Amino acid sequence: MNYKQLIFAREYRGFTQTQLAKRIEGLSQSNLSKFEKGVSLLSDDIIHKIISFLNFPVEFFDQRISIVCEDADYRKKASVTKTQKSELDYSNKLIGYLVDQMANSIEWPEFKLKAMDLEEGYSPQYVAKYIRKLLKLKKDEPVRDIYHLLESQGIIVVELDAIDKFDGVSFLTDDGYPIIVTNKSFSNDRKRFTLAHELGHIIMHKAGGFPIPEFRNREEEANLFASEFLMPEDAIKNSLRGLKLSYLSELKRYWLTSMASLIRRAKDLSVLSNDKYTYLNIELSRKGYRKREPIDVYIDNSSLFRNGYLLHTNELEYSDMELAKAFNLPLDVIEKFCNNSKSFNSRLKVVN
Repeated sequence: MNYKQLIFAREYRGFTQTQLAKRIEGLSQSNLSKFEKGVSLLSDDIIHKIISFLNFPVEFFDQRISIVCEDADYRKKASVTKTQKSELDYSNKLIGYLVDQMANSIEWPEFKLKAMDLEEGYSPQYVAKYIRKLLKLKKDEPVRDIYHLLESQGIIVVELDAIDKFDGVSFLTDDGYPIIVTNKSFSNDRKRFTLAHELGHIIMHKAGGFPIPEFRNREEEANLFASEFLMPEDAIKNSLRGLKLSYLSELKRYWLTSMASLIRRAKDLSVLSNDKYTYLNIELSRKGYRKREPIDVYIDNSSLFRNGYLLHTNELEYSDMELAKAFNLPLDVIEKFCNNSKSFNSRLKVVN
């Protein structure tokens, strides 16, 4: 039994060592702790009781899931509990594991974008301009179908029902597929910025496997990338001069970004003074726009992950129970992450 997988299952179910030990007759917290450190063994009887209680199939504990989900974006990170972080971390790892398992039967799109190392002298803004050009985006137009755009380049995007403090995360699966996970409940403008931010992480920090010096601020780099990607300097700078609160609605409708991000963009492009920046943000707060801005901008839908699942159920004729068995997962994991839609329009291919 792989003790790391036991930690995975225990923390995904939300139990501490002490809590689990109290629920398993004959198990002490100290013995469980030693087992999870790989320095002692547990009896077969105790192991079977643990497996039964956590409701994961026996085969799951022989797996090796080593996906690393770094740089998860949280609002008010300090208020996110360790249990919440663990649940989200393992949820993301399970999504990555599902993508790898599905790849045994279907063909995911190839990742087509170029990873770029900032240590070679590129700036995040230059990288964003390059990626826009690679994607054939016009210089003066917003990014409209952002989900389709990313998925057409081989990035699998998944929306997750999560706590409201979680924005998103990007990572590579054990088999190398790039994934972006976003919060399903957020406003469209917030989703769009999160998607662009995580695209920046994939291009600059993850897909190339480049070593990144500790002094670099990866979050700031991803924000700079996202701002240039969604609001190109050459196209937007003049329209941000003399920015007033009354201008924000039309700018938001056109660029499909939040009022707050437009104000910040104006400041970063040095067309807005610090005093005016402070004033506009105070006005946003006074009107309640910090919690929910007016105007719900357009966004399309993600489809790759959902259609990968539906290809298994519709064309390969798996039931959810059969998928759970094939992937060595509990049925509730399949139901939570996969079985949430029956729409189907896919160009994915079944692997012969």
